[in-house]
Amino acid sequence: MNTLLKTNLGATPLLGRGKVRDLYAVDGALLLVATDRISAFDHVLATGIPGKGKVLTQISLFWFDLLKELIPNHLITADVREFPAALRVYADQLEGRSMLVKRAEMFPVECVVRGYLTGSGWKEYQAQGTVCGIALPPGLMDGSRLPEPVFTPSTKSQGGEHDENISFAAVEKAVGAEDAAELRRLTMAIYKQAAAHAESRGLILADTKFEFGRTAEGIILADEVLTPDSSRFWEGETWKPGGPQPSFDKQYVRDYLESIHWNKQAPAPGLPGEVVERTQAKYLEAYRRLTGQNLPI
Repeated sequence: MNTLLKTNLGATPLLGRGKVRDLYAVDGALLLVATDRISAFDHVLATGIPGKGKVLTQISLFWFDLLKELIPNHLITADVREFPAALRVYADQLEGRSMLVKRAEMFPVECVVRGYLTGSGWKEYQAQGTVCGIALPPGLMDGSRLPEPVFTPSTKSQGGEHDENISFAAVEKAVGAEDAAELRRLTMAIYKQAAAHAESRGLILADTKFEFGRTAEGIILADEVLTPDSSRFWEGETWKPGGPQPSFDKQYVRDYLESIHWNKQAPAPGLPGEVVERTQAKYLEAYRRLTGQNLPI
């Protein structure tokens, strides 16, 4: 199976390459192409995960459809046959992993919601009894379900920097009180619906982050949504607070990098075949569990 680490669409204007996605300008719209690059500890690794970009794109498309009654999104089409003719000649790079989307004025915040205590939130809770400055009851453990999901927005990192948690007041200052309240409402509503679907599939949606933009029609959901790259999905049957939970994401990659004592500075190392295969399997399993379908890649 081929691994696509970098796209080349000829004369199509390239706007930028993120950790995973390549972004192009197309006739007043945008083309998002999810490559098979994988990042860890804010660095893109030398080895990709075959088919990962297709898994991410197809999961996002599933959620965009499931959530469309709750909030509109930026999707125009993901069918390469409906792309402009100049793009269709690159179908081998685009099939299954690209979306033609509306341009939107993006809000300068990551809208994060946490339903469970884990990761950086657990570390803060141990030190201060809070998560992102929000007081939580005593006695919670790593992996505990929170009494209520909490909205914990962050900055949008540029150039590989860490996102930084910010207060709701900072969001109000950045986008205005009315939009801040609406972003929080939408974030919590999407999380509630998505978590309920995940639960129906035997999965726990521990936390996730969304990006929103504005078009002439109003606020829309944009970028990727509810994938293993932007969300923590746990196995519901084996969930037990008191330590890290097995997750459907790149944990194998993180564990491997920790085991070789990489200093987390560029250049990032490559990955052995076993780690690549196990990580690919986790992404494919996430798709199958969430959608009820197998994804041929």
